Amino acid sequence: MNILIKSATIIDPKSEFHNSTQDVLIKNGVITEIADGIKNTLNFKEIKLDNLHISQGWFDSSVSFGEPGYEDRETILNGLKTAACSGFTAVALNANSDPIIDSNADITFVNSKSNNNAVSLLPIGALTVDSKGEYLAELYDMRTAGAVAFYDYKKPISNPNLMKIALQYASNFNGLVCSFPQENKIVGNGVMNENITSTRLGLKGIPALAEELQISRDLFLLEYTGGKLHIPTISTAKSVALIKAAKQKKLDVTCSVALHNIFYTDEVLTEFDTSYKVLPPLRTKTDVEALIDGLKDGTIDMVTTDHNPINIEGKKIEFDHADYGSIGLESAFGILQNIFTTKKTIDILTKGKVRFGTEQTPINIGNKANITLFNPDTKYVFSKKHIISKSKNAIFENETLKGHVYGIISNNKTVLNS
Repeated sequence: MNILIKSATIIDPKSEFHNSTQDVLIKNGVITEIADGIKNTLNFKEIKLDNLHISQGWFDSSVSFGEPGYEDRETILNGLKTAACSGFTAVALNANSDPIIDSNADITFVNSKSNNNAVSLLPIGALTVDSKGEYLAELYDMRTAGAVAFYDYKKPISNPNLMKIALQYASNFNGLVCSFPQENKIVGNGVMNENITSTRLGLKGIPALAEELQISRDLFLLEYTGGKLHIPTISTAKSVALIKAAKQKKLDVTCSVALHNIFYTDEVLTEFDTSYKVLPPLRTKTDVEALIDGLKDGTIDMVTTDHNPINIEGKKIEFDHADYGSIGLESAFGILQNIFTTKKTIDILTKGKVRFGTEQTPINIGNKANITLFNPDTKYVFSKKHIISKSKNAIFENETLKGHVYGIISNNKTVLNS
């Protein structure tokens, strides 16, 4: 792949060309020259786009693609296409398929489906067999096959001894254990945040306490074991405080927040729209503000779209019975830019790679090209025509987004939106 990118503003603090507008010459997937006004003497393919900006490739730490078993929701190949067109050069794939990804063979299968793709697929293996929370899965065998972490997607580990053993065992090979922050005995039959809105709507609530108890337990276990823990999709102000205190103790813990949890509050549920039924649930304005502050001060390590395609039968039913989840890859950049500056948005989208086993690749001469191309200044209303996913359960439908993704250059391949 030989490409000449013309007049691109580089947003990459790790690059010596940060904040400058340059031409970038890429030969066989490697950046060979960065300068002003490079002449195309070798007749490379040129990329010249309106208000073009480039950054290191973006990363999402939690996506679900359905395959194997739920191909009607999404396939791996179409999921990777969605990620590429949304600006992501790497995504971590959850194990919530059918069968659950809990063995060496399962990890090998997932990797085989993503061979020679522009987007790097980083498989997450299940933490327990069949994600049932009873016995540890084949963690080391999955690690040797390429698993980057271990997580029973949206299923908390209720047995504290099992979590203790997982942290201890995985630490032998520097494995990353993920623990969904929810105590199910507190949740009961709750379907949304427990607050004045749930009372007004007559819906059973999920208290913030359910999340905070589980996080407190896991942080105590982490302190005891000295393992390596990631807490996905936190949603409350106290959760931020708990993790901040743990980091001050130098515990090896990271966390993420789902994009919708820093954009919406539970008040959007007044029409019982199941598009907004997510887990953890949308919380209060106080929680949203604390989550945003946590991102700004570094307590929260990354934002995930928590991209989870659900077919129409799982959403177009009564709120109590609807499935949790939303797609989010296609709208991620535009929503983040509604909250943060472009530079902070790019910082958020490029964080988390190292935690999940992928090295950063600054835009410097001699490095492999791992680049996202975008225009930060356009505005448009997000609608179904912008959805590439097979499933259309988009929580951000009808929102005004800021910025347009042109595509990616990664793994010696180029994907550009038409």
